[in-house]
Amino acid sequence: MSVTDETKFYPQMRRGDTEVSVMLREVIAAMKEKGHDPVVQLAGYLLSGDPTYITSHRNARNLIRSFERDRVLEDLISSYIRESE
Repeated sequence: MSVTDETKFYPQMRRGDTEVSVMLREVIAAMKEKGHDPVVQLAGYLLSGDPTYITSHRNARNLIRSFERDRVLEDLISSYIRESE
Protein backbone atom coordinates (compact mmCIF):
# COMPACT_ATOMS: atom_id res chain seq x y z
CA MET A 1 0.00 0.00 0.00
CA SER A 2 1.44 3.37 -0.97
CA VAL A 3 0.66 6.67 0.68
CA THR A 4 0.39 9.81 -1.43
CA ASP A 5 -0.01 13.47 -0.63
CA GLU A 6 -2.67 13.87 -3.29
CA THR A 7 -6.20 14.82 -2.31
CA LYS A 8 -8.76 12.14 -2.97
CA PHE A 9 -11.93 13.55 -4.52
CA TYR A 10 -15.32 12.15 -3.66
CA PRO A 11 -17.90 12.20 -6.46
CA GLN A 12 -20.28 15.09 -5.98
CA MET A 13 -23.90 14.26 -5.23
CA ARG A 14 -26.90 16.06 -6.68
CA ARG A 15 -27.27 19.68 -5.65
CA GLY A 16 -30.51 21.19 -4.45
CA ASP A 17 -31.73 17.90 -3.09
CA THR A 18 -34.49 18.95 -0.73
CA GLU A 19 -35.85 15.42 -0.23
CA VAL A 20 -33.08 14.65 2.26
CA SER A 21 -33.71 17.86 4.19
CA VAL A 22 -37.43 17.15 4.43
CA MET A 23 -36.73 13.60 5.60
CA LEU A 24 -34.22 14.81 8.21
CA ARG A 25 -36.74 17.30 9.63
CA GLU A 26 -39.28 14.50 10.04
CA VAL A 27 -36.73 12.12 11.59
CA ILE A 28 -35.47 14.79 13.98
CA ALA A 29 -39.03 15.68 15.03
CA ALA A 30 -39.75 12.01 15.76
CA MET A 31 -36.58 11.67 17.84
CA LYS A 32 -37.40 14.79 19.85
CA GLU A 33 -40.94 13.53 20.48
CA LYS A 34 -39.46 10.34 21.96
CA GLY A 35 -36.99 12.33 24.08
CA HIS A 36 -33.87 11.36 22.12
CA ASP A 37 -30.97 13.71 21.35
CA PRO A 38 -31.00 13.97 17.52
CA VAL A 39 -27.32 14.94 17.33
CA VAL A 40 -26.15 11.89 19.25
CA GLN A 41 -28.54 9.52 17.51
CA LEU A 42 -27.80 10.78 13.99
CA ALA A 43 -24.05 10.67 14.61
CA GLY A 44 -24.34 7.09 15.86
CA TYR A 45 -26.33 6.08 12.81
CA LEU A 46 -24.12 7.86 10.28
CA LEU A 47 -20.90 6.47 11.78
CA SER A 48 -22.05 2.90 12.30
CA GLY A 49 -24.85 2.34 9.80
CA ASP A 50 -26.86 0.74 12.60
CA PRO A 51 -30.49 1.79 12.05
CA THR A 52 -31.41 1.10 15.68
CA TYR A 53 -29.92 4.52 16.53
CA ILE A 54 -33.03 5.96 14.86
CA THR A 55 -36.43 5.56 16.50
CA SER A 56 -39.14 3.69 14.65
CA HIS A 57 -41.62 6.30 15.96
CA ARG A 58 -43.46 8.01 13.07
CA ASN A 59 -41.67 5.66 10.65
CA ALA A 60 -38.42 7.61 11.15
CA ARG A 61 -36.17 4.55 10.83
CA ASN A 62 -37.61 3.62 7.45
CA LEU A 63 -37.51 7.22 6.28
CA ILE A 64 -33.80 7.66 6.97
CA ARG A 65 -32.95 4.28 5.46
CA SER A 66 -34.55 5.37 2.18
CA PHE A 67 -31.41 7.46 1.52
CA GLU A 68 -27.77 6.39 1.41
CA ARG A 69 -25.84 7.54 4.49
CA ASP A 70 -23.31 9.45 2.37
CA ARG A 71 -26.17 11.41 0.79
CA VAL A 72 -27.53 12.31 4.24
CA LEU A 73 -24.08 13.33 5.44
CA GLU A 74 -23.49 15.48 2.37
CA ASP A 75 -26.79 17.27 2.92
CA LEU A 76 -25.92 17.96 6.56
CA ILE A 77 -22.48 19.30 5.68
CA SER A 78 -23.87 21.42 2.82
CA SER A 79 -26.48 22.93 5.12
CA TYR A 80 -23.86 23.71 7.75
CA ILE A 81 -21.57 25.39 5.22
CA ARG A 82 -24.43 27.45 3.73
CA GLU A 83 -25.43 28.62 7.21
CA SER A 84 -21.88 29.61 8.16
CA GLU A 85 -21.18 31.69 5.04
